[in-house]
Amino acid sequence: MIEPLKVKLVGFLLLLFLFMAGGAGAQPRSRPKISTLEQFQTEFASVPCRNEERLDGVRALFERMGAPASDISIDTFEGVRNLVVIKRGTSAEKIVIGAHYDKVRSGCGAVDNWSGIVTLGHLYRSLKDVALKKTLVFVAFGEEEKGLVGSRAMVKAIKPEELEQYCAMVNIDSLGMGAPQVADNMSSEKLGKLAGELALEMKMPFGHVIVDGANADSSSFKGKMIPALTIFGLGNDWPKVLHSDNDQPSRVNPTSVYLGYRLALYLVVRVEEAACSAYR
Repeated sequence: MIEPLKVKLVGFLLLLFLFMAGGAGAQPRSRPKISTLEQFQTEFASVPCRNEERLDGVRALFERMGAPASDISIDTFEGVRNLVVIKRGTSAEKIVIGAHYDKVRSGCGAVDNWSGIVTLGHLYRSLKDVALKKTLVFVAFGEEEKGLVGSRAMVKAIKPEELEQYCAMVNIDSLGMGAPQVADNMSSEKLGKLAGELALEMKMPFGHVIVDGANADSSSFKGKMIPALTIFGLGNDWPKVLHSDNDQPSRVNPTSVYLGYRLALYLVVRVEEAACSAYR
């Protein structure tokens, strides 16, 4: 059941606020701009339901989140288009934060994966003005549904000597139907463990799941020994919704998406503070 998740929100707001502020005795740091549940509720009033509309929709979302048009690029790898927005840090170390924007032919793709795209945009909004050491690379991947084409192409283009600069990859795929979960078979063990620890700190409902025979864009990075994980939020009835005509905006519970966003934000900040080798 998703409705009871609303009562979980208040319990971790102060914890996360204190963590983002640096905690007692820590050096002051600029604070992320935390989005609200109400903002997430409005995001699903209109969802681009045709693949031809999705890339423009991602661009419009990032512009609404405060990304200058000059900072938004379309990287074309082997014919697939990924939208990329970079938040520069002071070092060459990188964290990739991704979600795929394409959908299957059936349905509107609201859960799979406009929920991830909305989360990606709000993560950018939250972190774009924060002084960071690591560079954040926000990527909306194309053609995930055709076999992780966009993420595979991006990883293939990374030069071997630059692989060590990629500290982690956080993937958001299909929130909106349940509590945040980590897909263990698509995720690195240390990052999956970290996600569980952070959820416990925030008193947030959370689960580990193995989805047999499935892959996500995190798998492309994991295959190159870059620490990666996928956060999703599905309930028991997900087989009736994903990749079907039932994947409509009405099936998205904004509370589920919001909890996924808060967990991902906490996780990115924790990884950003750690040594690049910490989760290998």
